[in-house]
Amino acid sequence: MTQSSQADSGSTSTRTQEGTTETTSIPEARTGASPARLADDTSQGKTTIAASVVQKIAGIATREVSGVYAMGGGVSRAFGALRERIPGGGSGTSNVSGVQVEVGEKQAAVDLDIVVEYGASIVELARAVRRNVIQGVERMCGLEVTEVNIAVNDIQLPSEEEADTGGTGSSRVE
Repeated sequence: MTQSSQADSGSTSTRTQEGTTETTSIPEARTGASPARLADDTSQGKTTIAASVVQKIAGIATREVSGVYAMGGGVSRAFGALRERIPGGGSGTSNVSGVQVEVGEKQAAVDLDIVVEYGASIVELARAVRRNVIQGVERMCGLEVTEVNIAVNDIQLPSEEEADTGGTGSSRVE
């Protein structure tokens, strides 16, 4: 005998088999969230905030912190560089590589993929990014940020930066 019930935070399944009862809770997936969530509901109307808005705010707040070189993994950064060269391709929701969000009615969770500049303290940088993202999202959206997970995928070395800009730095020979 199997019984199932739905709840706001996911689904619950109860299975009874030969005198034993097993109850499991299945959380909602991050990608299964509705694109727009309730932020304010008053007698004068309601305000909803799209997940892409929270995503952009988190991305901007991350880039504001000194020591963050880029966002996203290697492939998403390569596609982002290509997209910026196409007229009109650098704008829109696809411009937020390295940021994933889960937005509920009153809370949000953020996952970040970043590249750090060489020499920056990764622990201190992660604290500063986390603090800036939480302040930005809570101030602008009124949503409680439950967690900000940060994955440091790469480190940018000074010699790599010169190669990225075409070697416009000082030359060793004339």
